Amino acid sequence: MTRLHAYLNFNGNCEEAFQFYQTVFGGSLLGIHRFGDMPADPNFSVPEADKNKIMHTALQINEHAMIMGSDCIESFGQKAVFGTSNYIMLDTDSPEQARELHHKLSVSAQTMEMDLGETFFAELFSSFIDQFGIAWMIHYEGNKTM
Repeated sequence: MTRLHAYLNFNGNCEEAFQFYQTVFGGSLLGIHRFGDMPADPNFSVPEADKNKIMHTALQINEHAMIMGSDCIESFGQKAVFGTSNYIMLDTDSPEQARELHHKLSVSAQTMEMDLGETFFAELFSSFIDQFGIAWMIHYEGNKTM
């Protein structure tokens, strides 16, 4: 079966974001590649100010899921634009897990769209934009199975 992973783009704070996500999910980063690590190419140069930015990193969440990320480089014509067109939804196994993830991920949230609570479709659900601009949903279906 194909696996689906979330790939997150940032505007220069990917490393800070992934250090934070590591405190939430545990585990270790599967590697960090910086733009300055790219082999020299006479047709393509990385500006000195961007060489320490993250080209690729990944954090294993569990045996089936990971989040990966990169900084966008404006001199390459890239810029991460944040909004609500995509969410990472964490479907939890227990109410305790939902509470813990909500508590950890929502620290300094930019926007709390819906605080963790009961809804008609879930025992516990929350929706928010974290401190890095990433949209999250925490879901524990519990006794409200469809």
